[in-house]
Amino acid sequence: MNMIANHPPTSELQALDAAHHMHPFTHNNELEQKGARIITRAKGVTLTDSDGNDYLDAMAGLWCVNVGYGREEMAEAAARQMRELPYYNTFFQTTHVPAIALSAKLAELAPGDLNHVFFAGSGSEANDTNIRMVRTYWAQKGKPEKTVIISRKNAYHGSSMGSGSLGGMSYMHEQGGLPIADICHIDQPHWWAEGGDMSPEEFGLERARQLEKKIEELGEHRVAAFIAEPIQGAGGVVIPPSTYWPEIQRICDAHDILLIADEVICGFGRTGTWFGCNRMGIRPHIMTVAKGLSSGYAPIGGSIVCDEVANVINNCEFAHGYTYSGHPMTCAVALENLRILEEEGIVDRVADHSAAYLAEKWGGLADHPLVGEATTIGMMGSIVLTPDASSRAVFAGTEGDAGLITREHCFRNGLVMRHVGDRMIISPPLVITDSEMDTLVERAWKALDLAHRQLEDEGKMKAA
Repeated sequence: MNMIANHPPTSELQALDAAHHMHPFTHNNELEQKGARIITRAKGVTLTDSDGNDYLDAMAGLWCVNVGYGREEMAEAAARQMRELPYYNTFFQTTHVPAIALSAKLAELAPGDLNHVFFAGSGSEANDTNIRMVRTYWAQKGKPEKTVIISRKNAYHGSSMGSGSLGGMSYMHEQGGLPIADICHIDQPHWWAEGGDMSPEEFGLERARQLEKKIEELGEHRVAAFIAEPIQGAGGVVIPPSTYWPEIQRICDAHDILLIADEVICGFGRTGTWFGCNRMGIRPHIMTVAKGLSSGYAPIGGSIVCDEVANVINNCEFAHGYTYSGHPMTCAVALENLRILEEEGIVDRVADHSAAYLAEKWGGLADHPLVGEATTIGMMGSIVLTPDASSRAVFAGTEGDAGLITREHCFRNGLVMRHVGDRMIISPPLVITDSEMDTLVERAWKALDLAHRQLEDEGKMKAA
């Protein structure tokens, strides 16, 4: 029986899934009672489940399906490469054409002197690479004591031992012995939640200067790098104040530490520029990429590295790598994805039209009585759920209750919108049309109405 083309009933699939499939970030035992949502096909921005229900995917999968679903060219690129060279490794002084071509293309697209690529299978793997790379860099420079990497609370950099340690999600650090040694965290530039009475500009400077204080506390001779997302994605689409990144750049330059920009979410057009670094004016030594690199059609990630760091690393045998580093099929798919983004002008359309259209429509959600703030940057958006917008209040009950209720109403009304605590976030495919953005906002408003009514009925519209 072909379980893909002619699948069994949903209930049978759910039972099999609960019996054998362990899901990420899930209470798996709950799936025995509730059953997983089973997606069977997708086209453009629309997902279809095993019962035939359609959903507008306002999250582009996991922030990744930039060119939309169902692109035949991507399937053809994968099949063509699988027939020609389905696999070979890049160890032991060996390479192949797709890895060469993709490295050269990324060097062309990346800003500044980011001209070298170390491939991985995901953003998590790439950030693990970055830990070893920056420590090896400083050791090769005669400064082996420079091992500490500074990150931010509520950052997300992956979920492996290394990348999960770089991230600042406290609930992740409660499991499995995280963070590993010599990784520490400063506060995030989240003005709505933590800015108090400061203006956004004052707050941005205060949070950036925590980096300088942490360097002084640890000793510049011990700090190897600072890592951050240009815009925090999984943390809730946290857009830093305008003063933040210029001050971070100044501090990194002044204190001789490497700057790693995690572009896993922001890269390849998400912010209306090819990379979040372009949008925020950042000059990193290393950029982490994944997700939009292949639009999620094949698992691939990488570290795009500046000339200085690459030249030092290249002078030693960097004892690091993955079986699938530069996998020929995934490289071929990524190249086709980049071709589509360029030749169809998708990134330019985001910059010239779609980002502004989304900002206008999404901004209207700020008028809803459940919403305190509605912000966008490029094709990313966030709304804050609050019982009292005027005081930026949080709910008296358990954090995330309002967000979860709203998310479930979204699903029931044909919309995939994620909740992070009591923030609702979106990251739709970059190819979403104006009419589809209209539908997205209409369904979001309906879900907010239903959630607001439920929260009032349950007595949960109270400030802490």
